[in-house]
Amino acid sequence: MNHQEVEVLAIGAGPSNLALAVALEELSPELADRTLLLEQHENVAWQRGMLLPWTQSQVSFLKDLVTLRNPRSRFSFVNYLHSAGRLNEFVNLGSFTPYRMEISEYLLWVAQSLSRVRIEYGRRCVRIEPVLSPDGEVEEWLVELGDGSTVTARTLVVGAGRDAHIPEVFGALPRERITHSTEYTRGISRFDHDAPHRVVVIGGAQSAAEMLWATHQSMPEAHCTMVMRSIGLNSYESSKFTNELFYSSFIDEFYGARPEARRQLLSEMHRSNYAGLSPGLLETLYRQIYLERLTGEERLQVITMAEITGARLVGDEIVLTLTDRKSGRRDELPCDILLLGTGFDRRMPALIRDMATRAGVEEISVDRVYRLDLPLGSSAACYLQGVNEDTHGIADSLLSVLAIRAEEIVGDIRSRQAAAELISPFILPVAS
Repeated sequence: MNHQEVEVLAIGAGPSNLALAVALEELSPELADRTLLLEQHENVAWQRGMLLPWTQSQVSFLKDLVTLRNPRSRFSFVNYLHSAGRLNEFVNLGSFTPYRMEISEYLLWVAQSLSRVRIEYGRRCVRIEPVLSPDGEVEEWLVELGDGSTVTARTLVVGAGRDAHIPEVFGALPRERITHSTEYTRGISRFDHDAPHRVVVIGGAQSAAEMLWATHQSMPEAHCTMVMRSIGLNSYESSKFTNELFYSSFIDEFYGARPEARRQLLSEMHRSNYAGLSPGLLETLYRQIYLERLTGEERLQVITMAEITGARLVGDEIVLTLTDRKSGRRDELPCDILLLGTGFDRRMPALIRDMATRAGVEEISVDRVYRLDLPLGSSAACYLQGVNEDTHGIADSLLSVLAIRAEEIVGDIRSRQAAAELISPFILPVAS
């Protein structure tokens, strides 16, 4: 087993930690030289499980990893397009929202363009162990990887994303019979696309709708049914007034707001990110359903206001129990393929919860600059990215705030280092 020691260890090479790597290289090159970024996959990809060729981002290309912090940066999306020889074509497209595959390629390009921060691929973090002093203070972090190797660091940044949400009702089904949206492209490839499958998609937001449409188009003999608890599909809330709440400058207001105001903001903004569809996909689905009714060849169906109250395996068939929320009537819906567009677990990821318990942290909370509250006197630090909606607003898990958040985290790391260096000369050695 090998072991490394670094100053800053970032877990997950997604947009959050790539933005951090860029900020380190531009704002603190000497710290960037002592930073390691670990990625469990063999390459960098954005929304890997839903990387469908026709899907677009809902966020402006100007909200890339760096532009809102440093418009002159060589790591901008515009510079990526220029480097790839597609700047003219993108300008001519007349769109602020790139295709998802373009953003994924941009992130890969950024990772390959880093000159100081190291990235190691195929390195899955399985456990984070705090190294404690006799008084219970966290002095550093020991990170254990899937291959048995370890890394220690004084500063840890976790940006690995939330855990997939698998509702308890599906707990009795074999995990291999369930495909969550995070693994859609790999999961759906296991099936014969020419067979007359019965496909059920659970959920009523963008990911569920994308899986429904992608499966309908790639499996011409399949019957595809979407089941949702809500009254029907809706478009995103995308007014310019609402979008101002995604500004980085709004984070201070949200963080300082009273608990009831935070709850109201999160509730009212839910449809701006989680409970809606892009207008184009919404129109496409409705027209397809209309056309199939017109021709009598109905392969696409949407069941609304239905609760999944049971799920079992009968032979090789999945049988779902649907309870109508209006009448209470129960029906059974058999299927061959079950796709979950059920989003993500609202709790902190299991990796973070386990780490906090080991560090003696009873309630996980972060300060304004995303630093985890550790036992008093701890010299180590841990920053959490993309999991702080309750304290920093709904934009926390999105691209909108990455550039500024990375700047704030780098600034806090540097301030803590400067303070430690100022204090250390005055610490007298303990007499033997």
